[in-house]
Amino acid sequence: MKHYFSLAVLFAAAIVTSTQPADACTGITLTVKDQSKVVARTIEWGGTNLNSQYVIVPRGYTIQSYLPGGNTDGMTFTTRYGYVGLAVEQKEFVAEGLNEAGLSAGLFYFPGYGQYPEYDPALKDKSIADLQLVSWILGNCATVDDVKKALTDVRVIAIDPRASTVHWRFTDTSGKQIVLEIIDGEYKFYDDHLGVLTNSPDLSWQWTNLNNYVHLSPGPVTAQTLDNLKLAPFGMGNGMWGLPGDVTPPSRFVRAAFYQSTAPQPADAQAAVLTGFQILNNFDIPIGIEFTTDQTPTDIPSATQWTTATDPKHRKLYYRTMYNSEIRCFDLNSIDFRKVAYRAVPLDNVKQQPITTLNIK
Repeated sequence: MKHYFSLAVLFAAAIVTSTQPADACTGITLTVKDQSKVVARTIEWGGTNLNSQYVIVPRGYTIQSYLPGGNTDGMTFTTRYGYVGLAVEQKEFVAEGLNEAGLSAGLFYFPGYGQYPEYDPALKDKSIADLQLVSWILGNCATVDDVKKALTDVRVIAIDPRASTVHWRFTDTSGKQIVLEIIDGEYKFYDDHLGVLTNSPDLSWQWTNLNNYVHLSPGPVTAQTLDNLKLAPFGMGNGMWGLPGDVTPPSRFVRAAFYQSTAPQPADAQAAVLTGFQILNNFDIPIGIEFTTDQTPTDIPSATQWTTATDPKHRKLYYRTMYNSEIRCFDLNSIDFRKVAYRAVPLDNVKQQPITTLNIK
């Protein structure tokens, strides 16, 4: 089935991606004892409700890319693999997902540093909108090596010049992970052994910046005597004194790297999933802190609108939202992607955190 998109919907999506005050995302990777990987991430947007949905996409489903200016006749592709994705603003814009081959893909905002190739109308059949790249990759690739090969003949483009650029993270069942950044129109792939990703600046800068925190270590520091004055830590965790606590991308990157690296190694994938959610609790951004005092935050409970954890090896995708902290799971093994119908469903039917009153007698 082919989908066509109205100029009005395209314009609304472009406005959202270009004007809102918070575009923070934090991603981590946990290694299970069997050396498989679980990836987890947050998505933030402090200005409006992203109206997020999950989409179930079967094999053989045909999708067409947006083009600049509201044109709807960009690259067309038909999915080889079925997948589950979490989409923002509209069902075509999948920000995080997992396919039946066990490939995980997600986009992270990358303002001020990325630059896509200029759109060339003569190459429209090879041009795909950046916000639809996750869908294309999940529908057509099984491994990170496939991702690299597939991108050699495709141009990723912006559909609105005002919108932020993004960069992408891909992880497969082997545990290999790559990050793609498009800088000066050129694809740059990183083999990401650390497995942490936030936003700007570029990933190589973030890795270099970690050297500023080489003094950090888990646990307490050793007591010492300064002349005749005994100096001792006030409590546990002094070895992390100086760990940045603000919500800027560089600070979140450093904090995520140290929280991830000091976590006990999970015994199995489910333990890794739960550890991922626990670590990412530290990256929830409350409404208000990214606004100036004369601005009024919107009527949403959190700038962190949803959090996911993905287990590629066992083909499971988990999520929770700002409205409901219950962890929900898609088990792709139970979905017959040859027969399942395409669907797009809001992440929350009820936009209110459930509270259970304990019946004590």
